[in-house]
Amino acid sequence: MTIGVDDTGLLSAVEELRREVRSATFPLDLPSVGAARSSQSSLLKQLDDYVIPRLTSLDAPLLTVVGGSTGAGKSTLVNSLVGSVVSRVGVLRPTTRMPVLVHHIDDVAWFTGSRILPDLARITGADEAPEVHSAVRDDNSAVGHDLGSVGNEQGAVRLVASETLPAGLALLDAPDIDSVVQANRDLARQLLSAADLWLFVTTAARYADAVPWDLLRGASERGTSVAIVLDRVPPESMDEIRTHLASMLTERGLASAPIFTIAETTFNDDGLLPELEIARLRSWLSALASDAKARSIVVRRTLTGALNAMRDTVLALSEATTAQDVASAALHREVEAAYAAAMAAVEHSISDGTLLRGEVLARWQEFVGTGELLRQVEAGISRLRDRITAAIKGNPPPVADLGEALQSGVAELLTAQSRGATATVLRRWRQLPGGPALVSANPGLASPAPESAGKVERLVRDWQGEVLALVRVEGKDRRTTARVLSFGVNGIGVILMLVVFGHTGGITGGEVGIAGGSAVLAQRILEAIFGDQAVRELADKARRQLVAKVEELYAGEQARLHAAVTAVQVSPGQAGRIVSASGAVEATR
Repeated sequence: MTIGVDDTGLLSAVEELRREVRSATFPLDLPSVGAARSSQSSLLKQLDDYVIPRLTSLDAPLLTVVGGSTGAGKSTLVNSLVGSVVSRVGVLRPTTRMPVLVHHIDDVAWFTGSRILPDLARITGADEAPEVHSAVRDDNSAVGHDLGSVGNEQGAVRLVASETLPAGLALLDAPDIDSVVQANRDLARQLLSAADLWLFVTTAARYADAVPWDLLRGASERGTSVAIVLDRVPPESMDEIRTHLASMLTERGLASAPIFTIAETTFNDDGLLPELEIARLRSWLSALASDAKARSIVVRRTLTGALNAMRDTVLALSEATTAQDVASAALHREVEAAYAAAMAAVEHSISDGTLLRGEVLARWQEFVGTGELLRQVEAGISRLRDRITAAIKGNPPPVADLGEALQSGVAELLTAQSRGATATVLRRWRQLPGGPALVSANPGLASPAPESAGKVERLVRDWQGEVLALVRVEGKDRRTTARVLSFGVNGIGVILMLVVFGHTGGITGGEVGIAGGSAVLAQRILEAIFGDQAVRELADKARRQLVAKVEELYAGEQARLHAAVTAVQVSPGQAGRIVSASGAVEATR
């Protein structure tokens, strides 16, 4: 890869990637969420602290972060290279709580703004009376740091201008990578990720420790430029230790990392290392600062490594968002499956005679008498017609109680199936990834919506009205109208409802029980008035109208459950947008 001085295309692509990464959400509580949010945070810091600032200003001073383990001598080294005490040293640990950034006096503009480390406030001046400057984000909002946080040396970086440090080079003394304070460890890693060059300080006694090598391994994988300072080396063991350290670096892919050794020695009166011990390191850093080409090589190597390292993180984020999509879809499917089963159960129950039992059956028997009509049906259709003729000449039987019983029966059926479907959904959600937290966050879903009872009652009343309208339309000719009106439109309508609820033969013929006979009787009465074909068409149309209304009702209940999932699911296409933005970065490199 070749990064040019005016890589506006690459910068724009990286900024778009940052927007997509920042907008990524992981609302469902899946096993991958913790790692995904951590990766998202790390990637945003890498982009904000290093990649975007460096792409924006490839000619900015080389930022060299001095990192290492507790007591390795980082602050002493920085002070010695600067030639004065700019970073505190001492026996109490951790010593470096606030990072100290030393730069040439002419380079101050590169570091006082939000170009790098935008979430850290800037502090300048003496320790006793620091002057606090809030870093400003790219959305023009100041990064807030209260006085307590500054006083506790968290959330800020101290800027120190120096005339002895060469222009084009900045040294940042970072907290200990193995600090006893978690915040210090996190900040140290953040600062190392913002570095063009790692100046890694270790000692002869601790150079083989695991923690530093974990970080160095990561640096190797990312292609970060690294230099090693081996401090406090006994002179008699210098060659042996240096050789062993070099072999360890080679094994871990860091063979090109230069090693600078500092022998065990005494400090001068200011607590600084003798110039002889740091002369080689000082010369190397000065050469980098003064040689634009050499500085560019270091910057471009680290920047290229950072861009390469983003691929796996972006892929992990994409997979995590895909997992959110998959989990959301599974939760939605459970809603659809449960209500599809509920709808099937309703359709079966409204046509198999289930509603012709209990209270409905009792009211029906009151409507037709104690069984006389049933016996006439069994004796023949001609006698049934005689019975209807007799009914026409008299008063039509009462239907109010039967109609109310039917209405209650249908309402209870619809409500029971809906509640059962919702209970099934919640039970299945608890068994799916992300489901338990979703159920806990929506306790109201376990109970029907307050308006659901009213909706069911209106549905049944509206359907009954449509059935009566069918009867009126079908009885429009003079002869049929006379029969319908003499028997009662409401009465015929109620009889048609009974035919609907036993029309498919679920309880007919050979099945024992009066409910089946009642369904047959109701159908025969209507056939005597309208004819066989007309009754079948009427019953089929009435059934379709009821099913359509129930589907609409249940769609509303499903929407309530779907809304709970939609409220926390990721935005559509989120994974694809992240991958696309990453691809655009690759295409412009």
